[in-house]
Amino acid sequence: MAWSRVAAQVAAVAVVLSAMVGGGRCMTNVAPGKNITATYGDEWLDAKATWYGKPTGSGPDDNGGACGYKDVDKEPFKGMIACGNQPIFKDGLGCGSCFEIKCDKPAECSNEPVTVFITDMNYEKIAPYHFDLSGIAFGAMAKKGEEEKLRKAGELELKFRRVKCKYPADTKITFHIEKGSNPNYIAILVKYVAGDGDITGVGIKGKDAKEFEPMKQSWGAIWRIDTPKPLEGPLSLELTTEGGTKLVADDVIPKDWKADSVIKSDLQAKE
Repeated sequence: MAWSRVAAQVAAVAVVLSAMVGGGRCMTNVAPGKNITATYGDEWLDAKATWYGKPTGSGPDDNGGACGYKDVDKEPFKGMIACGNQPIFKDGLGCGSCFEIKCDKPAECSNEPVTVFITDMNYEKIAPYHFDLSGIAFGAMAKKGEEEKLRKAGELELKFRRVKCKYPADTKITFHIEKGSNPNYIAILVKYVAGDGDITGVGIKGKDAKEFEPMKQSWGAIWRIDTPKPLEGPLSLELTTEGGTKLVADDVIPKDWKADSVIKSDLQAKE
């Protein structure tokens, strides 16, 4: 009998701990859906939506995320951002892609689509497709004046589809040379790409070089190259989007470049 009571107590503790870890929600392990590529079409698909951070905030406290972007609370993202699960985030290769989302339930939903940018990853396996939205983006699906009521729902069903990314006319593809970069190692964040939005390949070419050398994805939207021979600037970059569009920014990185610097190109993809 003593062992039975001990076993029962252990089981009870396990249930309590499970509830604490799961935030009071039953833990699930739903298999992810198929990857949402740039060519999947315009069909509306089903997904789960949750939100995180401050109710009228832009998600993470540092306004960043697993793509490496910063200041997602400011133009051009303006807080309209989402953490996508694996078939949306795609180990960072989905960073920068755009999706229309909408909901028709509960009553506060407007059923009007709004566009969000993928800037982060979420790991909750609660549905084949899952968007963990900023408070701003979640509220944007509501009827006017009903944003706070909709956020109180916490979790809801939505419809989504991939769309071309659109930016203001003066927004160009921008590069951030990451901290720690030097002539033998350079890491570059790529952001604000219109059209497909996401980048699946980056090549780099130094002064007088005839061909681009492929860079490796470091993490998120950051690409790097290690080279025994120092790269001499100015440097050119070749970008490949998921849909196969190639963009070349000639001599975009100046000869006297410095780590932890931002370079705005004059290049932009077609929407």
